[in-house]
Amino acid sequence: MQAGLVILCLGYVLSQFFRAFLAVLSTALESDLGAMPEDLAFASGLWFLTFAAMQLPVGWALDRVGPSRTASVLLLVGGGGGALVFALASAPVHISFAMVLIGIGCSPVLMASYYIFAREYPPRRFATLAALMLGVGSLGNLVASYPTALAVELLGWRGTLFGLASISTAVAIGIALTVQDPARVDAAEGPKGSVLDILRMPVLWPIFIMMFVAYAPSAALRGLWISPYLSDVFDMDRGAVGIASLVMGSAMILGTFAYGPTDRWLGTRKGVVLGGSLLACVSLGGLMIWIDGPVLLVIALMAAVGFFGASFPVILAHGRAFVPPHMVGRGVTMLNFFGIGGVGIMQFASGRLHAEMVGPDLSLPYFAIFGFLLTFLLVGCAIYLLSRDRLD
Repeated sequence: MQAGLVILCLGYVLSQFFRAFLAVLSTALESDLGAMPEDLAFASGLWFLTFAAMQLPVGWALDRVGPSRTASVLLLVGGGGGALVFALASAPVHISFAMVLIGIGCSPVLMASYYIFAREYPPRRFATLAALMLGVGSLGNLVASYPTALAVELLGWRGTLFGLASISTAVAIGIALTVQDPARVDAAEGPKGSVLDILRMPVLWPIFIMMFVAYAPSAALRGLWISPYLSDVFDMDRGAVGIASLVMGSAMILGTFAYGPTDRWLGTRKGVVLGGSLLACVSLGGLMIWIDGPVLLVIALMAAVGFFGASFPVILAHGRAFVPPHMVGRGVTMLNFFGIGGVGIMQFASGRLHAEMVGPDLSLPYFAIFGFLLTFLLVGCAIYLLSRDRLD
C-alpha cells in the first residue's frame, strides 16, 4: 500500500502542477496563440469546474470500483491525452479543451489517497495524513513556478507539454501496478446510501460552504493572477514572476503542513479553520491597501494568502468526521466537489471582472479582484460559524 501511496502522491504533484502552470505560460501563450488573460482565466475555470463535476462519478467509482483502476484510467486518458492536446494547440479554444481533459485526468488522484486513508487509518489521523499528502503533492505548485519558466526557456512551451504528457502516462501506469484497493464495504450487508444522502445531512452544509470559499483566493492568485498582476503593475519579467510564484507556492506548502496536526494540538477543527481563514482575509485586505507596492510587501502578502488559505485538509477532515463508513468515497469527493468548484467559479468571475476593469489604471482590475476574493471569503466564514465542531 505504501508504494502505491507514493505513486498516488506523484499523481497529485501533477494535479497541483496543472492547476497552477498557466500563470507562468501566460506570456508565451499570448505571444504564440493570442491567448489573453481572460482566455486563460476561462481555461483555468474549466479545469476546476470539470475537476469538481468529476467528483460525483469518482466518488461512486471509489466505493464500487476501487481507487487503483479509477485513478490510473482517468489519469492515463485525461492527463496524458490532455497534455498532448495542449502541446498541439493552435488557438485558445484548444487550450480550453485540453484543460477539460486534464481536469478529468487529475480528478481522482487526491481522493483515491484520501479514500485509502479513511478506510485504512484511524479517524483522528485523517487530517494529518491528508495534510501530508497535500503538502508533499503541492511540490507540483513549486514546479509550476520558476522551474517551468526555465523549462519553457530551454524547451519551448510545446516541448514542455510533450514532456508532461509522457510523465502523466508513466505515473498512470505506475498507479495501476502499485495501488492496492482496500477491502470493499458490501452495501448488501449494511446500510445503503447515495450522494443524495450526503446532501441531506444539514450538519455538512456549513462545512460545504467553507470548502467552497476557503481554497479559492489562494488558488486564484497562485494559479492565475500573480503573473499578470506583477507584470502589469510592477513590470516584472518572466523569471522574476517565476521566483515570486515559487515564494507563494512554498508558503502554500508550509501552510498545509502547519494546518495538518493543529486540530489535534488545539482540540478543535472549526477554530483552526476559522482563525486561519480570517488571517487570509487580513492578507487580502493588505493587498488592496498596498496594491501599488512596495513589491516585496506585495509578494509577502500573497504568500500569506497562500499560507493561511491552506486549510483544505482540516476542512475535509471536519466534514469526513460526519460521514458514515459505507459512504466515505462519496463523502470526501462531495467535499472536494465544493472546494474545487468554488475555485472554478471564482476563476470565471475574476476573469470577467478583469476584462471589464481594464483601463489606464493598471492596478484597478487587481484591486477589484482582491476585493471580490475578500468578500467571497468573509461571507463563507460567517456561514461557517454555524457549523458543529468534531474531531472523531
